[in-house]
Amino acid sequence: MPHSQASLESLQKALSMELSASQQYLLHAHVLDDWGLGKLAGKMREEMQEELGHAGQFIDRILFLGGTPEMVPAKKPVKADSLKQMFEIDRADEAEAIEVYTKAAKAAYDASDIGSRVLLETITMDEEGHWGWLDQQLDLLDRLGEPVFMQTYLADSAAQA
Repeated sequence: MPHSQASLESLQKALSMELSASQQYLLHAHVLDDWGLGKLAGKMREEMQEELGHAGQFIDRILFLGGTPEMVPAKKPVKADSLKQMFEIDRADEAEAIEVYTKAAKAAYDASDIGSRVLLETITMDEEGHWGWLDQQLDLLDRLGEPVFMQTYLADSAAQA
C-alpha cells in the first residue's frame, strides 16, 4: 500500500507522545501510592494502560503503512509536588495531544489516508475524555480544597488506619 510520509511522521509523533503519557501516568501512580492515595493511583494506572493501548494502535498503523516505529518518548516524565500540579501537567499534555492529533487527522484526510484519519480521530476523542476528567478534578480540588478532595481517593488501608 502506498503511504504518505506525512502520515508516518504524524503517527510517529503521536506514538512518542503516547509513550510519554504512559510514563507520566506511571510516575503519578507511584507518587500517589506514596502519598497514600491508592484509589487515585489506580485511576492513573488505568490511564497508563489506555495510553499504552493508543501507542500500540499507532505502532500497528505505522507497520501497516510500511514504516518502522521508533519507541522514543517525546519527553521525560515530571514528578509533581501537589495534586494540582499533577492534574495541570496531565491536562496540558492532553490538550497538546488533542491539538496535534486533530491536525494530523486533517492532514491524513487531505492525503487520502482514511485509516490514519479515523485512528487519529478516535484517539483524539479518548484524549478529550481524559482532558475533561482532569478539568473536573481541578475544579473539584478548587471547590473542596485539597484535604477533602484527598479523602475521596485515600487507599482503603489508609482510610481504616
